[in-house]
Amino acid sequence: MTDKPEISAIELKQLTFNYKASGWQLHMPALKLAKGQHLFIRGASGSGKTTLLNLLSGIARVQTGELYVHGLPMHQLSGGARDTLRAQQIGVVFQQLNLIPYLSVLDNTLLSSHFAGQNKTDSLARAKALLNRLGLPAALQQQKASALSVGQQQRVAIARALLPKPALLIADEPTSALDSENRDAFMRVMLAEADTNGCTVIFVSHDASLQQYFKYQLQMDQLAQGVQPC
Repeated sequence: MTDKPEISAIELKQLTFNYKASGWQLHMPALKLAKGQHLFIRGASGSGKTTLLNLLSGIARVQTGELYVHGLPMHQLSGGARDTLRAQQIGVVFQQLNLIPYLSVLDNTLLSSHFAGQNKTDSLARAKALLNRLGLPAALQQQKASALSVGQQQRVAIARALLPKPALLIADEPTSALDSENRDAFMRVMLAEADTNGCTVIFVSHDASLQQYFKYQLQMDQLAQGVQPC
């Protein structure tokens, strides 16, 4: 019996997305990323980075072409099916952190496991440990999200994304408000957590120094070349 071929974490073919009002178009001939790989995406403002992340996470719907996430055809799924997939298998951290200001740090973090339908007791213990590793100790975990600095809020957002142990983590500029020391500590914890769970990471940043943490890169102005080694 021959082994089945390994399903890619991400695979897209001739994907296009148009903004009719402006006439701008994102066109990606091909992209393939294996499970557990970490990809660093760079590009100028307006190059399509956020549009690509919205498509990969299922927030935006593919207009033409094919997009598979862990073998599932995102281009064929309904909006509800994409929402379910995102809740259960995709952790997302965008520039707008979308924390609920009146909830505590801990409760904001636990939201992702709630929507993923995971065990509350296990999730609580994991959330506390994860927040600690991200520099948010027990005293801060009970504070409202609105009382935190922007840098602390970013760490809550990444903890929330990682808590359900997603198969895919998508992060858009999550370190932009951190100083260099906290940024590097953040990167080490985030990628270590991802490696522990075999999580594929797609990370967007303007900070070229962060490329050192990644084995693969994608330049938005060189999409035809696809994923390249760093």
